[in-house]
Amino acid sequence: MKVGVFIPIGNNGWLLSENAPQYMPTFDLNKEVTLKAEHYGLDFVLSMIKLRGFGGKTEFWDHNLESFTLMAGLAAVTKRIKLFATAATLVMPPAIAARMAVTIDSISHGRFGLNLITGWQRPEYSQMGLWPGDDYFARRYEYLSEYVEILRELWQTGASDRKGEFFQMEDCRVSPRPQADMKIICAGQSGAGMAFSAQYADYNFCFGKGVNTPTDFAPAAERLIEATRDTGRHVTTYVLFMVIAAETDEAAFAKWEHYKAGVDHEAVAWLGVQGAVDTKSGKDTNIRQMADPTSAVNINMGTFVGSFANVARMLDDVATVPGTEGVLLTFDDFVQGVEDFGQRIQPLMTSRKGVAEAAAAALKDM
Repeated sequence: MKVGVFIPIGNNGWLLSENAPQYMPTFDLNKEVTLKAEHYGLDFVLSMIKLRGFGGKTEFWDHNLESFTLMAGLAAVTKRIKLFATAATLVMPPAIAARMAVTIDSISHGRFGLNLITGWQRPEYSQMGLWPGDDYFARRYEYLSEYVEILRELWQTGASDRKGEFFQMEDCRVSPRPQADMKIICAGQSGAGMAFSAQYADYNFCFGKGVNTPTDFAPAAERLIEATRDTGRHVTTYVLFMVIAAETDEAAFAKWEHYKAGVDHEAVAWLGVQGAVDTKSGKDTNIRQMADPTSAVNINMGTFVGSFANVARMLDDVATVPGTEGVLLTFDDFVQGVEDFGQRIQPLMTSRKGVAEAAAAALKDM
């Protein structure tokens, strides 16, 4: 099973809590996390893009780095690990995103890929006068389909003359072209999002669900398998989970309860309001899960809470779900979390046995 880290490009990671670690995003922090991930043999890191936060007492996600710029810097200081940036497609013309991706492909010697998002939080774009109107919610995957077709055309041929509804290309050129196959990620969970992933993406990312329920995402993985039957393409599922681990279950759950007790109600309320703006999409979109009041303190992300051994067991359970290729992990404390994963969790995982052994051998040689 592949393992990646959803690196902390926004302040405070993924916990909307006054009791969680409070920190600003910096290049040095993300560099440290990424180098640790590479050191322990993890497969990739991914950075999101956020243009407007949720406010509240913790100023949640009010402070963010820019995804492509960050990944370019990380490409220059890493050697093996794959790197994925996120393109906010409403503010980045596809030809510009294509050229930026090629640049990081050059810096990384072919280790770069792209996560495409449609955009769900209106204030991110209306603050710049770039929100296309709320009808966009219903047509965002039509827009994204044109976008990715132009990207693929530019990367494969170096030119595009596509005349679509959303984009009018006129002998558009991009050179050089990527030296490696440029992988595309999408995280759409609606029917339209799944159809898009099945047609255009290489990987589809979905949210895990609940606390210590490692296979509850299985229906999403099955829906992707069904969608790919129509397209005939091979697209796999990656699942997003948070890890809160300690030496014992008791110690891990004590941290989890402490984080829940400090929930930032103002930031959670903002998330709920923004999530309700989209009245066009169904109940199965990511934002519906994120804004659910059940466990908004961790954005309703599937979370593994427990001892290192139990977290390893649950991660192995994830790998048993058909169609699942890997996980994308967040941590309450990223620096210590990646360290604990590399030294205490990964060596106990049957689904990562070869990687753990190689990492252990590398440590002995140092």
